[in-house]
Amino acid sequence: MPSLSSISGPTYVNSQLLVQQTAYKLSDKIFSYSPETFDLDVAVKEWAEANEKNVHGETTTVVPLQTRAGAGAFALGYIFSKDFDLAKRHVPQTLLAPSLSLRHLRSSLDQLALLYGVSSPFVAHVAAADYSAEKGLGADYATALQIAEDLGLALVSSSSAYEVQHMSLLATLLASVLPTLHIYDGIRTARESLRVVDALGEAHIADIYAKISKEAAALNKRLDTAGKVVELLKAFNNELGTSYAPFEYHGHEAPETVLVVFGSAEAQLAKQVASALAAEGKKVGTIVVRVYRPFVEEAFLEVLPASVRQIAVLGQVADAAAVEDANVQSALYSDVLTAVSFTDKLSQAPEVVDVRYAVTDAHTPSSIASIFNKLTSKGEAEPVAFSLTAVEEAQQYVFWDVDNSSAAASASAVGKLLETEQSNNVYVHQTYDNLVQGGVVRTDIRVSQKSIEAPYPVESADVVFVGEEKLLKEIAIVKGVKAGGKLIVRLPNFKEDELEKRIPAAAQKEIQEKGIELYVLDSSSSPALEKEAGLLVDVAFLRVARADITKFDSLSADQTALTEAVNALDQSVRKVEVPAKWAEVENTVAPLVDSVKPNSFVAFQKEEEEETSSLENWQSAAKGFAFKEAYGTQNQLRPDLTVKTYTIKVKENRRLTPTDYDRNIFHIEFDLGDSGLTYNIGEALGIHADNDPEQVLQFIQAYGLNADDLVQVPSREDPAVLETRTVYQSLVQNVDILGKPPKRFFEALAQFATDEEEKKKLERLGSKEGADEFKRLTEEDTVTYVDVLDMFKSAHPDFNDLVRIVDPTKRREYSIASAQAVTPNSVTLMIVVVNWVDTKGRTRYGHATRYLSGLAPGSTITASVKPSVMKLPVKDTAPLIMAGLGTGLAPFRAFVQYRAMQKAQGKEIGSILLYLGSRHQREEYLYGEEWEAYLDAGVITLLGAAFSRDQPEKIYIQDRMRQTVTDIVKAYIKEEGSFYLCGPTWPVPDVTAVLEEAIAAEAQESSRKVDPRKEIERLKEDGRYVLEVY
Repeated sequence: MPSLSSISGPTYVNSQLLVQQTAYKLSDKIFSYSPETFDLDVAVKEWAEANEKNVHGETTTVVPLQTRAGAGAFALGYIFSKDFDLAKRHVPQTLLAPSLSLRHLRSSLDQLALLYGVSSPFVAHVAAADYSAEKGLGADYATALQIAEDLGLALVSSSSAYEVQHMSLLATLLASVLPTLHIYDGIRTARESLRVVDALGEAHIADIYAKISKEAAALNKRLDTAGKVVELLKAFNNELGTSYAPFEYHGHEAPETVLVVFGSAEAQLAKQVASALAAEGKKVGTIVVRVYRPFVEEAFLEVLPASVRQIAVLGQVADAAAVEDANVQSALYSDVLTAVSFTDKLSQAPEVVDVRYAVTDAHTPSSIASIFNKLTSKGEAEPVAFSLTAVEEAQQYVFWDVDNSSAAASASAVGKLLETEQSNNVYVHQTYDNLVQGGVVRTDIRVSQKSIEAPYPVESADVVFVGEEKLLKEIAIVKGVKAGGKLIVRLPNFKEDELEKRIPAAAQKEIQEKGIELYVLDSSSSPALEKEAGLLVDVAFLRVARADITKFDSLSADQTALTEAVNALDQSVRKVEVPAKWAEVENTVAPLVDSVKPNSFVAFQKEEEEETSSLENWQSAAKGFAFKEAYGTQNQLRPDLTVKTYTIKVKENRRLTPTDYDRNIFHIEFDLGDSGLTYNIGEALGIHADNDPEQVLQFIQAYGLNADDLVQVPSREDPAVLETRTVYQSLVQNVDILGKPPKRFFEALAQFATDEEEKKKLERLGSKEGADEFKRLTEEDTVTYVDVLDMFKSAHPDFNDLVRIVDPTKRREYSIASAQAVTPNSVTLMIVVVNWVDTKGRTRYGHATRYLSGLAPGSTITASVKPSVMKLPVKDTAPLIMAGLGTGLAPFRAFVQYRAMQKAQGKEIGSILLYLGSRHQREEYLYGEEWEAYLDAGVITLLGAAFSRDQPEKIYIQDRMRQTVTDIVKAYIKEEGSFYLCGPTWPVPDVTAVLEEAIAAEAQESSRKVDPRKEIERLKEDGRYVLEVY
């Protein structure tokens, strides 16, 4: 981290650092609400630790706080404390936070605004950053705009890293008038390293602040708030020689369409695109909002060209649903509409439209140009491709790698080396997607002789490096290489004849079509450099991308390793001739994603500290209940579960098969009561089953445990959550002690064995050499954790270690056999008890099926709902072709129930072809009476029952389907029905073959040429070929 004194003049920094520099120099206290990895306060903490002085001659105090309800109370308490040093009343108090924290700070900001007349100046530097589990990270401005409007706060925006220092300083000065928010992009521009030529140093910041503070104190008291803000901005411009304004116009001198924008990336892109389009003669322009609150209408109307006929407001809203909702308006739109509607300065009132976009939508030159194109086109307008000339003239590089690669830091090292070139401006930005390949990092580098503003990913790179070949199969990386560009792929142990196997077909085709030069880096060709693979990547990339660079000293302090890497280049890097036949390669895979979604600021932490459990007494629990806040105690239903859980009661539990039959298939119905549990047709019910209490007590006694001891154990669904339970409770509900142990358990247990023979045997069972014996133990003998502990008595870990190496119990999901629209207060399952006899003659049972089969009416259980691929077609008239084997019939009972209800309501329903399979009709005609009744009522059109063992020859479900193939042709092909199969996997090929025969028969009948296999794939994509097999 650079010292405060080193930030001055031409220097490589990022926006986040410049914000922290200004905040530290001008503040008495900094209250920081920075989530881990956001790094909003890393620099100020280090400067405070080093006793760096602020402009007031003191060390700024940094107070890190947690984001939660009432989060701002601490800051308020300090500012309005009766012990507050009144000599510091004029010194600003500062907040550093992401926009996701604002909702928790709202009440405190509201109180501050009401009491501001007796408060210290207060400024909040807000990084526009929020997180969505589905969409990842997004630059959230909407929250700040709404809060500023609701609470009467000032709001200033930085549109680029080049001005973020100025705006931080301006916001702090505005805080002498009213509480002020300064917002800047917290996703890209805040974290992109670039050179700022005119960065203000410590002395300059102190001088500007002192001078303008005096002018602020001398402002005319009769001016309203807006007038004071305008006057302060004038004074600021006079002192710095800048021309900042509340609203700034860019574009055609007489535009007919103007786009109003707020936000860092939005402002940078809109002004550049508008200027470029205007240079082509397009009558468009953009107004960048710098000071949103107070919204100075006179200033807005002053920059609004008189020629405008249409004003479009690029307004941010929460999410995609809000974008589509016509009743939702962006905050900025409301202000612009008001300003335009009540003015008499325009001869003709322009149309004002709200162009909404979601927080997680990222803009590019093409997206902004497409907005202009749509606004200026009379009819429907297609998206357009657009690039910024200044950006395209820059050298652009992209590095792709998995984040735990030995070469993951190479891009940063290359960027640092390029920064030493005084004539160039270098821009480096990293994007982390922790959901692809266990963690992917993309690094963009741009090198330009001119300063550029490009807050978006590189779209057309001169050179792309791929450190992990698997990424080519998931991401359309080659799409981002410019025509005639260069692609370097790291392929360890590369052989020429394997090239086509290791480069995916889609990539092959695009490489040939775009004339891309292909290079292979084989780091394994130099074994000595395996540990220095990153260094080899550095020099290899520079040889291909920048052959003019011959000095690599800054890449490594180990000059010997650096020399070895340079010497290994000729052997490790080779240009590969791209075969002409690649242009003809047929791509049969689904379209790849264009890029990654940023969902983290750091690499995925794959190794986490294990939570340790501890045996305690009842007093520990008592403290937790008595001092809930201090101990973080929460009263919740199963707080350990990451999914929503419900408590429901058994209403009915009856066996469907005869008691003397060897398969116990039972129907169990639950009363939902007031649990709030809801489910959709086709979904599954997750059962959180207990271990057998009797077996648990036997183990506790045999292992020498006290059943009533309290233990803190990681929960079974989220290891990060600890819960306090008795030993007995934890073994019944949390720990899968009666389950099947994986290989890693034997390996872990070996560490506790005191007998050398047992230790060696456990180690062998946990290794590749013991694979056969491990398979015999787990698949033939079906041993449990308890069995293994009994076999190896010298391996006796204490309870804390035991719960660490034994897996937690898992919920089991079962397809729901009812439709809630028909039975609103109940949910039904059909289950077969899993049982077998092991090699010792003991009868064993499946964990959840044993538990469920023994539940009496009135028993309560914990359950959850899991979505499924089994969904009814959108059209009620679409036919259903369903094939269920055994308990695989469960979801189809729900389907038929729902369609029967629709028919009873007088609605037209599609035909239903139900095929079911089991061994014997007498014993296993599951829900047979119901199916017959539905058939008589005209709900089921065709019932094809296959009882495989009721006759000499075996008859399976596919045989019944083949016998009625004409019905399938009519329902599935001609009437565009949907096919579903639920049950074991074994009949899938045979059942699919019948469907292919039906497709071929219909094609022949209608004289069409169809490939049945490809047609099945198409039907699968359309949701008309659905399998739920196990």
